Amino acid sequence: MMKQMQPVLKKTAAATLALAMLAGSATAAMASAQSDRGSKKRNDDKSGKSGIHLNYKDVNGKEWKWAYGPIVRLAAQGVFNGYEDGSFKPRNNISRIEALVAAVRLLGLKEEAEKPENRNAELNFKDFAQLQKKYGWAVGYVAVALENDLFAETEAAIQPDKPATRLWASVLLVKAMKLEAEAKLKMSTELPFRDAKEIPAGSVGYIAVALEKNLIKGYDDKTFQPNRPVTRAELASLLDRVDQQLPEEGRAQAIVGTVETVSGNALTVRKSDGTKVTVPVDANVFIFRDNVKAPLSALQSGDEALVRTFEGKAVFVDVTKSAAANAQFADSGTLGSFTLHADGKLATISLNKTSDGITHIIIYDVDANVTISGGAGLSPNANVVVRGVNHVVKTIEIQS
Repeated sequence: MMKQMQPVLKKTAAATLALAMLAGSATAAMASAQSDRGSKKRNDDKSGKSGIHLNYKDVNGKEWKWAYGPIVRLAAQGVFNGYEDGSFKPRNNISRIEALVAAVRLLGLKEEAEKPENRNAELNFKDFAQLQKKYGWAVGYVAVALENDLFAETEAAIQPDKPATRLWASVLLVKAMKLEAEAKLKMSTELPFRDAKEIPAGSVGYIAVALEKNLIKGYDDKTFQPNRPVTRAELASLLDRVDQQLPEEGRAQAIVGTVETVSGNALTVRKSDGTKVTVPVDANVFIFRDNVKAPLSALQSGDEALVRTFEGKAVFVDVTKSAAANAQFADSGTLGSFTLHADGKLATISLNKTSDGITHIIIYDVDANVTISGGAGLSPNANVVVRGVNHVVKTIEIQS
């Protein structure tokens, strides 16, 4: 085996690099698995396209409720993507090489895997020549997986096209979380499955940890079915559960905080350290709120969210905690513009606010029974204070 390198476990800026290389990078390309031969190219194959693709024609929030969020979140990170024809193929089985590559990317090690020294590594697996021939672009990922102890010491072959089973995937992910020592202490655990004897003795501790960390579950008939192949949708769900338990440092490349303002083309988020970040919103932004896809207008001041960007624009917003119901707010600025309903009542009002030399436009919906006080009436550039609930203005005070 190649010389061991210092393990790098925390997710890094590579997660952001993955976004910028989702579709156009040959080295990042995921060749179709054996089960996908003859199908359309994947979005991250050598298609020459660029951008992020989060809307899959064969995955919807109703039919795939349990996997919809994980699939979208992983695609937004550049960890696990769909196909060029707009499909994700959630029912297809996943191969070992696909699962390994996704795990390495999830750990933020994509950049490491694509370094020349890893891409050109010579590994002592029996089937390494076959790997080089069919999956030459993935050699660096296998090298990094090896360096980070994702393979068992006794594994002599990679078997890239072999379906990833529930047992194999569970062991892989426990290793990815660096919980191997914990797993070895649980080898005498009595697993609660009717088919527990089908799980090798040396893997019992790994399954025990996977269950404890809620990475995987048994079936309603009290079986584990260790040799059952894992589908693409199932792997997405597994990876997402791991992601929620990995260190947060890598998410510095995403914007994590509380939504402060939402305008027609910009989003301002207040981070935990009190700093504010304002980014333009992509026209095709994907908003995930209350476990369903939602329009931009569904974002509320006070929502806790994770925002991922591509080419400087917000392309994915995952609301991790919705704003409290009936959240009251007060805001001030100069009046920019307003719109009216057909009956002549106020529909929206926009405020111009300047912060750090940058002028932001914040648009609010207006309650049908809004109360307006002070001044002679609404006029451009008037100083106003607005108050309301859940981003809907209830009162407007015009200041002299």
